[in-house]
Amino acid sequence: MTANVARNGTGGLGRQTAGHPWFHRLSRAGLAARGVLYLLVGWLAVRVGMGHGGGKEADKGGALQEIAGRPGGTVVLWLLVIGLAGLALWGFSEARYGQPVPDGHKARKRLAAFGRGLVYSVAFAGTLAFVLSHKQSSSDQESRSFTARAMSEPGGRWLVLAVGIGVVAWGLHQIWHGAGRNFREELKTFGMDQRVQRAVEVLGVVGHIARGIVAIGFGVFLGYAFVTFDAGKAKGLDGTLRELASTPAGPWLLVAVALGLVVFGAYSLCEARWRKVEAVRA
Repeated sequence: MTANVARNGTGGLGRQTAGHPWFHRLSRAGLAARGVLYLLVGWLAVRVGMGHGGGKEADKGGALQEIAGRPGGTVVLWLLVIGLAGLALWGFSEARYGQPVPDGHKARKRLAAFGRGLVYSVAFAGTLAFVLSHKQSSSDQESRSFTARAMSEPGGRWLVLAVGIGVVAWGLHQIWHGAGRNFREELKTFGMDQRVQRAVEVLGVVGHIARGIVAIGFGVFLGYAFVTFDAGKAKGLDGTLRELASTPAGPWLLVAVALGLVVFGAYSLCEARWRKVEAVRA
């Protein structure tokens, strides 16, 4: 009896927290932080494609280094840490209470939200570590390190393949999510002017497709590492983007995808304004 009361009390407190306006603001701050990171990563990738990379990786680490080198960069970095923490907590709250979209209470939606919470928890931890130490390994190094550790364990090679397949599947979902304009159900479109709504839809379509293409490339390289027994074949975001420049389309494909990531960053800023972040009511 006492245990049930305690659980109900904890659940009620959690729901109150998830439904508090300040929690909603924290979630929106997280979306804005994600937008800033994508804008910077895309911009760095565009510079790489144009031959002006300046030695910086086109990934989160390169973006953080770019911010750190600017006046007031430390303040911005701490704001990003807070925002990414908000994104992680928001993901976990939607996993617990459901998403404010059609069928948002169903298991697949909750599982997706939980996965989002885990991903942004890792991003939060990595960004916090960078702020405290100003040391950040590249995404290529992190990917190869993970792959090497996994492949050194019994059955770890199959784990690498499973992760690669999962990433490719997620990338395909992102393309479907964007091309089908399914992201509209996540937005408060009734609060938009028609011209603004059309502009946000264009940003969402282009941004999600570009994000999906990059994810598919990342997953394919993990699969390549599985096939060749070579952890060195795995690549992170920076390496995946640079590989686009080696295709027959040349650096222009890299620039096109990089601009797509910039567009997704702009879409994320729109989400910070219009995304549904309120917890589902019981």
